[in-house]
Amino acid sequence: MTQIDDFDLKILTLLETNGRLTNQELSDLVGLSASQCSRRRINLEQVGLILGYHARLSPDAVGLGMIGLIEVSLINHTSDYVESFHRMVAEQPAIVDAYKTTGDADYLLKVAVKDLAGLSALISQLVAGHQSVSHVKTSVVLTRLKENGVMMPV
Repeated sequence: MTQIDDFDLKILTLLETNGRLTNQELSDLVGLSASQCSRRRINLEQVGLILGYHARLSPDAVGLGMIGLIEVSLINHTSDYVESFHRMVAEQPAIVDAYKTTGDADYLLKVAVKDLAGLSALISQLVAGHQSVSHVKTSVVLTRLKENGVMMPV
């Protein structure tokens, strides 16, 4: 694990809230020079503590206004079944987040689809298209209250 100090932690926290901050803006907020902030930011990227920068889009902006959460249980956990399921997750663009979990299900998938028909097709693909899947339980998101640590506008 890479050692980070209070300055690094402050930089990470500020960038998590606003990844578009310039090094000068960071320096004003952190209390270091812009060049020091730049070096620290580059180091945090190189050691893998900053994974990337992106624009967080509304699902509606890209025509994927329906969000679903799908719990998936596998028939068994042989390497073939697990690898097949992982490949499907990697190749399916509707799956935006996937987590291996404890509890009743083996995985929790967050999916974004156009509409109920798209969700139904995805569920069918999961169940019928993969011999590794034994059970799915789906919930449709009615309101997005908080995502990525940020409260959504009302």
